[in-house]
Parts: sequence; C-alpha cells; structure tokens
Amino acid sequence: MRVLVLGGTGWLGRAIVRALLAAGADVTCLARGETGTVPDGARLVRADRRAPGAYDDVRGAWDEVVELSWDPDLVGPALDALADDAAHWTLVSSTSVYARNDEPGADETAAVVEPADLTQYADVKVAAERRSVDRLGSRLLVARPGLIVGAGDPSDRFGYWPGRLSRPGPALVPTTAGRTVQVVHVEDLARWIGDAGRAGRTGVVNAVGDVVPMQDFLQLAVEATGFDGELVEVADDVLLAHDVAYWAGPRSIPLWLPRTDTALMDRSARAFRDAGGRTRPLEETLAEVLEDERARGVDRARRSGLTAAEEAAVLAAVR
Repeated sequence: MRVLVLGGTGWLGRAIVRALLAAGADVTCLARGETGTVPDGARLVRADRRAPGAYDDVRGAWDEVVELSWDPDLVGPALDALADDAAHWTLVSSTSVYARNDEPGADETAAVVEPADLTQYADVKVAAERRSVDRLGSRLLVARPGLIVGAGDPSDRFGYWPGRLSRPGPALVPTTAGRTVQVVHVEDLARWIGDAGRAGRTGVVNAVGDVVPMQDFLQLAVEATGFDGELVEVADDVLLAHDVAYWAGPRSIPLWLPRTDTALMDRSARAFRDAGGRTRPLEETLAEVLEDERARGVDRARRSGLTAAEEAAVLAAVR
C-alpha cells in the first residue's frame, strides 16, 4: 500500500506514519521538515506547500493520502494536485466543528458551524471538510478526533493533571459534578487512521474514547501518582474572578469547560467503535503520561495550566 502523508513530522503525524509503517505500508511524507524528521522507514520529500510546484515530486497514483492540515492555502492546492489520482483520502478534522456543545452523546449528524470566519479554528476545519467533500466525494474519510493525548503531547493539557498531582500540597480543581473527560490516545488514533485507510472506510467518524466522569478521572490520576493531598473544588465564577482560564493555555485549568460546552467531551463513540476504533484503558494512558511528565520535568514551563505560584495564590485567596 502506497501512502502519502501531507505532514508527518509533528506529534500526531509521526504517530500516523509509525502506525502505517508497522502495518507494512510504503510511506512518503511531504513536509518542510522544520518540526523534525520522519520516522525511520518513511521517505521525506521536503517542500513548502505554499510554493509553486510543491507537489511536483509526489504526483501520481496513491492508495491513500492523509491530510493533516486545515489551512485553506494548503488543503485546496493539495486537492487540486493530488485528488484525481488518490484511491482514498483521509482528512484529519476535529470534534470542535460542531455548532453546539451542550448535547451529551451527540453523533456525527449534529450540525456544524457555518465557516463565516476563517480565523476561527472550527470554521476553518469545516471549510477544509467541505472543500474535501466537494473534490473527493465517496473517496473521503473525515476523521474528527476529540482530545488527543499521550506521551509527548505538545499542548500540555492532559499531562497537566498527572504532572500536577506528582507534586505535594492541595490541588485546585473545578467543580466536577456534571463534567466529563473524553480522550483518544494518539497511538490508538493513528492505528485506526491507518486501518481505516486500508479498509477504504469513508464518511465522517468522531474518533473519540469513552466518556468518564471528571471526578473519576481525577481519582484515577490520584491513584496513578500516589497523590495524598487535598483536591480543592472551586466554583466556576470564583475561578473566573481570579483570572483562571478554561480548557488550555496559560493560567488555565486544563480540561475544565464552561457549563455550556461540557458536551465537547461527551460525543458519541459508536461510529468509531463500529469502524474498528479501540482505545486503551485510561489507567494505562495516565501511567504512560505520568512517566513522560516526570521525564520532561513536572515543574517545567508549560503551554497549559497554572504554575505552582499561580495555583498557590488562587488557593490562598479562595480558602
């Protein structure tokens, strides 16, 4: 099986390439190579996808093309250059495309946002999906992952929790009632994308794992780390009043969502399971990520979460 991966040097891209190689595929990656190299066994064609002639060295018949970008300046030209000769195409999108996140258990039939503002993540993802559908029709699989986790995650969202609970002292958490956590391991997602391409699966699939109550998730994280301190639950309005942000980024509590958006982590996984998707136990993922967090340094500068000083200041103010 000849596979072209548009990307392949980033975190998810490398996982997909590794999974394809493990299954015996002949893998070529088209990328600038600025974020790293490709796994051993894959061929890297270096090119700036915005440059004229970017696809000249990868034109021809492919059994599978995997598109990791959502940038219109990349997605459209790739389709124009390669779609006619691709037997199957997988676009990696996101569950962030949905117009509403207050419907627990909603599936792939739920309405998506209208792409009115292509500076917005959801809008540009939908635009990429529609452009791909228009060009590929029944040869397209749109994979919509939820929160992708695992060792090496550059977003620092999931890893914040095993990292934080590796340190002593009271830990600041949001109120957990009515909140859930839903993740998919990067390697499970990568393996499924490879399998789905070989099987010729098409349509739209939410690539998501099991839904776990946030309280249960935190308890599993406590058990994984051996944390023996207090989990201090603080109401949303109080956290917001102390400039604590939702979900991700600096001065945030990762995985904490507004009440209006909690179903972002409660999407139906039925289509994913029916299409052969499998996810490993959350305990296994937490153990792996904990090891990775400790190796990288639990007190390092992070892209998401509260620093130890920020957390201590908020705790002092609210207790």
